[in-house]
Amino acid sequence: MGGGDKPLMTIGGVPLLARTIATLRPQCDALLINANGDPARFAAYDLPIIADDVPNFAGPLAGILAGLDFIATYLPEVGFAVSVASDTPFLPNDLVARLHVVRAEAGAELACAGSGGRKHWVIALWPVTIRADLRHALVDEDLRKIERFLERHTLATADWPVAPYDPFFNVNEPADLALAEQLSQTGVIGSLAP
Repeated sequence: MGGGDKPLMTIGGVPLLARTIATLRPQCDALLINANGDPARFAAYDLPIIADDVPNFAGPLAGILAGLDFIATYLPEVGFAVSVASDTPFLPNDLVARLHVVRAEAGAELACAGSGGRKHWVIALWPVTIRADLRHALVDEDLRKIERFLERHTLATADWPVAPYDPFFNVNEPADLALAEQLSQTGVIGSLAP
């Protein structure tokens, strides 16, 4: 992507991270940002910024564990966390509710999002009680792939249609950013004021 923090890149003048926050804020009791490195770059969002505590940049699972640990310590009344990637600018407004519903209906421990026949492993609903198992998998087993961890547990999938656009479209390269900009200008996707 040419360097810099991807979450701070903009679509329609709005940073990817700001879009994520705007979508999730009405769906969640609290939000936090998992980021390694200098937390000051995200200070404008006025949210707790937590770094991984598992060494050697263990990937998204380490960030999820950091979030679960934060919740257990500072928000002990919260039973579940939702994880999303900040490079998915068009997340659905019913994401958290649908993940809760499919998990409960299936009697599953966890739920993840799906679209177009694909599972979006990082966009998932996690019980805070899974922390010890996740820490063991990361630290003792060196497990790094989210899907491998999730597949060890009962997992439900909430599916969304991909038309007129995939709500889990993610920005991985400059062409994706250009397409996201185009999608946001068509009126198909709601725009956010900068």
